[in-house]
This record gives sequence, C-alpha cells and structure tokens, in this order.
Amino acid sequence: MRATANDATRRYKIGVLVVAYNAESTLAATLDRIPGDFRAKIDELIICDDASSDATRDVGLQWRSENDIPTTVVRHLKNLGYGGNQKAGYELAAQHGVDIIVLLHGDGQYAPECLPELVAPLERDECDAVFGSRLMVPGSARQGGMPLYKYVGNRILTMVENRLLGSDLTEFHSGYRAYKVAALSQLPLQHNTDGFDFDTQIIVQLLDAGKRIIEVPIPTYYGDEICYVNGVKYARDVIRDVAQYRLSKLGFGTHRWVASTPEYALKDSEGTSHTVILEMLRGRRPGRILDVGCSGGLLAEQMRALGHYVVGLDSIEIPEVRERVDTFVRGDLEEGIPTEVGAGFDVVVAADVIEHVRRPDTLLQQMAQLLTPSGELLVSTPNFAHWYPRFRVATGTFGYDRRGILDETHLRFFTAKTLRTLFTSHGLDITELRHTGLPFDVLSRGDTQLARVARRVDHALVRARPTLFAYQFVVRAKPHRGEMMVAA
Repeated sequence: MRATANDATRRYKIGVLVVAYNAESTLAATLDRIPGDFRAKIDELIICDDASSDATRDVGLQWRSENDIPTTVVRHLKNLGYGGNQKAGYELAAQHGVDIIVLLHGDGQYAPECLPELVAPLERDECDAVFGSRLMVPGSARQGGMPLYKYVGNRILTMVENRLLGSDLTEFHSGYRAYKVAALSQLPLQHNTDGFDFDTQIIVQLLDAGKRIIEVPIPTYYGDEICYVNGVKYARDVIRDVAQYRLSKLGFGTHRWVASTPEYALKDSEGTSHTVILEMLRGRRPGRILDVGCSGGLLAEQMRALGHYVVGLDSIEIPEVRERVDTFVRGDLEEGIPTEVGAGFDVVVAADVIEHVRRPDTLLQQMAQLLTPSGELLVSTPNFAHWYPRFRVATGTFGYDRRGILDETHLRFFTAKTLRTLFTSHGLDITELRHTGLPFDVLSRGDTQLARVARRVDHALVRARPTLFAYQFVVRAKPHRGEMMVAA
C-alpha cells in the first residue's frame, strides 16, 4: 500500500528525476532496478527525454504503463543539454510540490539500488544535499572499472576544486545526487550552464550558500553506455567555473551563476576608505550623523561605537540594519533625500555612493543643506584613473565587475580632477583629500607575509603617484560660506 501525504511516518514528498538522452536500450532496465521497498516512497518519477533521436520517450511511456509509480514523461522538442535538462526537471519538480529530488541517469551508470541511502539523510534533516561518491572507499573506483586516466583526472580535479573552494569533498564529478528542492530554489540555477559542468556549478552554489552537503559511498560501474562527455573540454570548463567563482568573490567579472549579495562589506583593513572615514570622525565630538547609502549598517555600527547618533538611509532594507543604526529611513536617492531623515547633522557620510547616482551634483547639494553651520561632508569614491581601469581600457578588455572601481552598478566615474571640480563648482570647499590603496582584505586570504609586503609596496606607490595608484579618494568638505548653491 502506497504511503499517503497524511501518513504520520511521511514528512517529505520524494521525486526522482531521470535524465535521459538516447537511452532506449538502458532506460527500462535502469528503472526496473529501483528497490521494491523504496518504490512505495516515490511520489513522482519524472523522465526527461532530452530530444533523443531514438525511442527513449516510448520506452518511458511503456514502462509507466507497466508500473505503479506515478510517472511523468517529458520529451523536449530540442536538446537542452545535460545542464538544461536538469534545470527543466527541477523546475517541474518544484511545480509539482516535490520536497526531495534525486538525480538518476537513464543509462544505468549510477546504481538505482542506492536510492534509499541517498534520500535517508535528507529525510532526517541532516543536510540539504547528498552526493554519491565513487572515491570514498579506497580502491573501489578502479575495481568498478573506472579507467585509470579518468580516475587520475577525477582525483586531480577534485583536489584543485577543494583547494580553491575550501571544501573537503571526496568527489566533485559524480552525477548521482539528491537535493532538498527548497535549497535548490534559493540558487540562481537559471543562470547555470547547460553543459556537463552544471554539476560543478551547483556544488559551488551550495557551498557558497552555506548549505549542508553529505557524501555517501556508491559503487562504480562502467558498461557499454555511450559517453557524450569531452574529457578535455569538461576539465577546462570545471576549472574555469571555480576560477570564475573565486574571481567573482574578489569582485572581478559579472558571472550571473555566482550569487551576489545586496549588502556591501565593511572595508576595515588598514588604509581603506571606511577606515579613513572612521579616523576622520575620531577627531570630532559625538554628534548626529547621516549615513547615506548605509547598506547593512556595518559602517554605521562602527560610527555609533564612537558615540555618534546615526541615521541610516538606503533604497533597500538589509536584514539587521535597524539593529546597527539609531534610525533607518528607506528612500531612493535618485528621487532626492527624503524629508523623514530630518536636518541639523554634524556630519553627512556618503561612503561609495555618489558613483551610483545619475546626478551626484544634486545629491551633494542636498547633503550639504542638511548640515549644521559647522557640519561637514565625508565622501569616498573610486579613482577611475587607477592603473586597473586604465589597463582594461588600453588593452580593449574594458568590462564591468561585481565590485570595485568597475562595479556594474556604477553610473559615474571620477578622477582627482573631476572630483575636485564637482565639489568646488557646487559651493563646497575640500578641506582634506585622502588616497587609499588596494583593498587587500578582499584580494588576499588572511594577513599573510606576501599580503603585508604587497600592501606596503602599494601604499608607497599611492604616495608617489596617487593619480595612478590611488584606489579610492576620501574627501572631507564644508559648504563655502554664502556660496552654497541651492539644489534644484
């Protein structure tokens, strides 16, 4: 008797996604191997035929008619690729209310007999994903027929990927997996590749999201199934994926399959813009500060620790921001500073903000009008004349990045000259202009000897020629008495 959704022993709706391409000769035999006691737990079997040129779909329909597992057979009108086929299957599983989905290959390369072992940790809420590993048991992969060159390649790639990602998986390249559908729904799968490296990208996304992964040993089987994977291309693609991830986390590139966060990190290493702003504030008595573009309030939290009362303003509300500021106001800077923020501020801080708005001149004027007679503006912005964007332009490789000077959300760029002109032409006197170096807290892991040497060299270059080596400018400015322009 099939268990029902109301059965007290059942908590999750279980689905099995069978990806199949030209699997006419193997599909039915593979499905027949699903253990009898596990069949009663399957709420839906989804067979995705990726536009096969043989009778894979017909075999799937015939198997459905002969078995009592609720089965959906889908045939794509065009080939979506290995990754594209999975994306379509996971989307269908989510639409059908499946809670746990197991990926099973229709060619029989992965043992259906192991389905219970893959699902069990998910049913016990021990993890968000379970990977079948052929390398967990020493020697089993070779004994199961894995060719030596594939075994060596698998081990080397897995070692490199673990090193770059800080993980400790025994195998990255098994296609036998089970997932919580809720965990998959939190990943940007729609931006993943349609190729065979889809499996690598989904591992990276799970690790990046902090999801729990468990591995279970599975047997290795190599039969007469057709392999459609180009090994050299696959190796190149997975290494490229991991490199793209690492670069995206450093701020380089705009790879959509790598998740991003709307919250800006606190730049708290030596000589960074946030550190310089905090240094400038230490010379002031505690007062009222308006933090324009406060993001998650990490900088505001530091300013409050100095005794200041901080009003945070941003167009989005990051979780926990209200715990880090005294007052939070939500408002779109493109529409002007909301009246709810009030006035009479001793300091208005705009840390990495003016480059994000279409009219930075208007924003500067509005911020200046909120100051007390002795108040001042503290503004930081990137230096577009830094050697990095110069190099990108000169070599014809200009493009936007995830963060930094070429952040894809930047609408305006400034050099030292244009920044001075922006302030002075709108009735603001620059009383101090500081230059910061590269953000080594982002570019390096930990405070290593190499990072310390690189930081010292960079700081020396910034002092010698700031127009070329300064990463950011930090401006302290005051309205020129009697000449401050009125904002339109």
